[in-house]
Amino acid sequence: MNAQPPKVAAVRFSVVVPFLDERESLEELYIKLLAVFEPLGSFELIFVDDGSTDGSFEVVRRLFERDRRVGAVQLRKNFGKSAALTEGFQRARGEIIVTIDADLQDDPTEIPKLVEGLERADIVTGWKRQRHDPWTKTFPSRIFNRMTRSVFGVKLHDLNSGLKVMRREVADAIDLYGELHRFIPVLAALQGFRVEELPVTHHERKFGRSKYGWKRFVRGGLDLLTVGFLGRFQHRPLHLFGAIGAMFFVVGVILGIYLSVLRFQGQSIGQRPLLTLSVLAIITGFQFLFTGLLAELITARSSRHYPVRTVLKHDDGTSRR
Repeated sequence: MNAQPPKVAAVRFSVVVPFLDERESLEELYIKLLAVFEPLGSFELIFVDDGSTDGSFEVVRRLFERDRRVGAVQLRKNFGKSAALTEGFQRARGEIIVTIDADLQDDPTEIPKLVEGLERADIVTGWKRQRHDPWTKTFPSRIFNRMTRSVFGVKLHDLNSGLKVMRREVADAIDLYGELHRFIPVLAALQGFRVEELPVTHHERKFGRSKYGWKRFVRGGLDLLTVGFLGRFQHRPLHLFGAIGAMFFVVGVILGIYLSVLRFQGQSIGQRPLLTLSVLAIITGFQFLFTGLLAELITARSSRHYPVRTVLKHDDGTSRR
């Protein structure tokens, strides 16, 4: 008789803490998280080291050795916050997932308030209404938030807050890479999840230095295009490529008709730049169209999983909507 694998104890909260060179703040953050979660129920703390070089992982290793509720992941190099969060989400066992940065600027005592917000939403994100950061960080952030609100219509003030509380299914439904971690509320909203924002306390940085820079702002702008494409055309790419192709094709045909009329009037069109432009526009239109068709074939062959809010099933297996 084969031995059964040991059962894993159920966990209500999984706290994912991505960090990079935060050696001085990890112990203090651990103590504050214990004070918050011990009254709330079962929990686990998952620290993800995104390539630290200051000995941060040794601090986490000591926490792991003395507390069974602590888990740790050490990435081989700095892959970015999205990769760190993805590793944490994959290892989280809780019904509710909490994310918080390790720099102590977000106040862990605000977490219970965000958890209460899950009664009205699927993901609740913190809003740093009064930020204690230099203008070189706050000004680009305001621009980025306004751009994102105008593009996606998600009425949030602080999209890139590191303090978030979400249901398990939200973390399972979103794919993070590049700089997409800052778009978690947008990605959740595009999947049909309910998103809410609550004001939270923000503190000045006590240790280390900020990892934010203008390069991240530029990359975030490029990822804004990525999220826009994925949100609107991930499952219907032909709608995008077909529309662009049709525009080029129509322009080419109109120019071709115009040149044909001139040719029947006896004018020479062989040396006209419009002839080259007409042919190029028609060919480009066909290329966009065929690109869209290929993308549709790839999308159709891949499995599509859509987030489901409720399923009603009878005992005989039949479903009712």
